[in-house]
Amino acid sequence: MSMTLRRLLGGLIPSLCLTLAALPAQAASFPQGPVRLNVGFPPGTGPDIVARTLGQYLGPRLGESVVVENKVGAGGQIAAQTVARAAPDGQNILLGEVGSISIAPATYSNLNYDPARDFAPISEVVRADFVLVVPATATEKDLAAFVQSAKGASDRINFATFGAGTPGHFGAELFAREAGLRIEPVHYRSTGDAITALASGSVQAAFVTTALAVPQVQGGKMRALATTGKQRSPALPDVPTFTERGLSAVDFGAWFALFAPAGTPDAVLDKLQADSAAALREPAAARTLSEAGFVVVGGDRAAMRQLLEQESRRWSEVVKATGFKAN
Repeated sequence: MSMTLRRLLGGLIPSLCLTLAALPAQAASFPQGPVRLNVGFPPGTGPDIVARTLGQYLGPRLGESVVVENKVGAGGQIAAQTVARAAPDGQNILLGEVGSISIAPATYSNLNYDPARDFAPISEVVRADFVLVVPATATEKDLAAFVQSAKGASDRINFATFGAGTPGHFGAELFAREAGLRIEPVHYRSTGDAITALASGSVQAAFVTTALAVPQVQGGKMRALATTGKQRSPALPDVPTFTERGLSAVDFGAWFALFAPAGTPDAVLDKLQADSAAALREPAAARTLSEAGFVVVGGDRAAMRQLLEQESRRWSEVVKATGFKAN
């Protein structure tokens, strides 16, 4: 072995050993202070309920408090941007969802983050089906009557959405395509505005998550016509699925998952995954989320990566078919 090579190896090997030795220490020293869980929707909404429930039971396992940060706006994109630019140490994480992670890249030409490049996926937390709802005062009592009425209308049917590029937006487009309807998406800046418009009859229909639909339906403000799940929702047992009514292609859903900034050490990601999954298995946490209309998942990192690949392909095709593009 030459003297030059010997010297090179002599310098590299100690450095490599120090790097490998530091990896467990990174997990052992994490977290250092409160962990900030960023969510892109207002307090009281479904995503906020998920974040606060998870944070309540995750904090004790981490040994630090989990502070929920509501970074509201742009369909979850502001919260995503915040975490994409954060230090890769696990102290700032994101409760991301299908709209800002899997739909937005195909929808927005000026997106300020790249989900595939800027995030390290941790775990799918929960998922929820969508529900087609109409105002409680609507004359249509079931899905068949709604489709018949929409087909006979002289104008497009107005569908409320929680923003362009959200699952409710493209879910409505998917439903229209499968049912042969003409619709006009009406994009609202906030969840509250959309719900108010729908309850008052200013718009004729919307796709909302089960978590959001349940209190509105039970409170008599909306009527649920069909759900997008494979089975009926336990929270809405009397509402049929689209598959039951012959529209099996209308099968989209919402998922919420944890992400850290790209570059976060694997040891930290593994700890966040294991502790968050354990937190979700707490009976009280599982009960709270189930009653809110969510299905608890708590999956591993590999399953999360596979979900992201599948959802990116699926929603890219749906967006392309509509021809919609936002600046």
